[in-house]
Amino acid sequence: MKAKSSATVSNPVTADRLAGLALGALGVLAFSMSLPATRVAVQQLDPWFVAFGRAVGAALLAGAYLRLTGAPRPTRSQWRRLPVVALGVVVGFPLFTSLALTTQTSAHGAVVITTLPAMTAVFAVLRAGERPPPLFWVASGGGLVAVLAFLIASDAVHGAVSAADLFLLAAVVLCGLGYAEGGALARELGGARTICWALLLSLPATLLVTLVAASANPPRAGAAAWSAFGYLTVISMFLGFFAWYAGLARGGIAQVGQIQLAQPVLTLLWSALLLGEAVTPASIGAALVVLACVVLSQRTRGRRATGRDAAATEATRRALQPPDAGATPGTGHRRERPGAPVRH
Repeated sequence: MKAKSSATVSNPVTADRLAGLALGALGVLAFSMSLPATRVAVQQLDPWFVAFGRAVGAALLAGAYLRLTGAPRPTRSQWRRLPVVALGVVVGFPLFTSLALTTQTSAHGAVVITTLPAMTAVFAVLRAGERPPPLFWVASGGGLVAVLAFLIASDAVHGAVSAADLFLLAAVVLCGLGYAEGGALARELGGARTICWALLLSLPATLLVTLVAASANPPRAGAAAWSAFGYLTVISMFLGFFAWYAGLARGGIAQVGQIQLAQPVLTLLWSALLLGEAVTPASIGAALVVLACVVLSQRTRGRRATGRDAAATEATRRALQPPDAGATPGTGHRRERPGAPVRH
């Protein structure tokens, strides 16, 4: 009986880790179009409107989702952590990438964004208590070097460090913080509710800035710019985070975060698929090297700070259950089976 129970406990951990990788990959796929879409949008729309307007639109979707699902409100401690998430992914990354891409190309932006997986891993140590082993850092560093070499060889890098590069670096730092804090919080709230509450928490500020930007520069754009803005609102700012935060919570922030190493390559491959640009042998070779580094980083097993493993696994399991699973509606208390002993 004990052996059977142990087997039952070990399988979900493996399943959660594999599901985390799959969800993380889905999130990266959604985010891989963010820089090209931002570049298209800011060519005709004010960058402040693009950055904050998409957050307003996503917040409206978030409010509808939370109401339809009957999601409970965050606890006091969770409310204290949500501003960190909002600062990183609702305000910081959209604003600074929008400002940077008014003068730089999305390909150039992809070079700087390559450092995001490493930044996410650093904040996973500082904010989420994860402790990746040395082999993990070797694998992630190898992937970073491979992507940078590919982008430099493909002439994606031009010129010296500019103000746009500083904006992109600020975006990376804040986004890494938002990813790590959001991934840790998603173990308790779930991925969808984490981004939804962060969006609603930011709504007063994002709405105010959007109205001011729209008043100063009335938004007038063609179909391409509005389509890009719609993608940023629905996918990059909303649905993409459903998968991404759930993946970080299930598979580990530092390890799942390394899947982002594929994002710059995907960003350039989108150019080939959508704009008809040629895919060179160098891009294929870089993709294979990055894939090998991602696989190697996933074969390492990080460890969280002492005493957090069991609590994080249990919190993740509960957060990913349906709201009414085993609970009395409206109470949040678990129902006892008929005849089951009452536990005090």
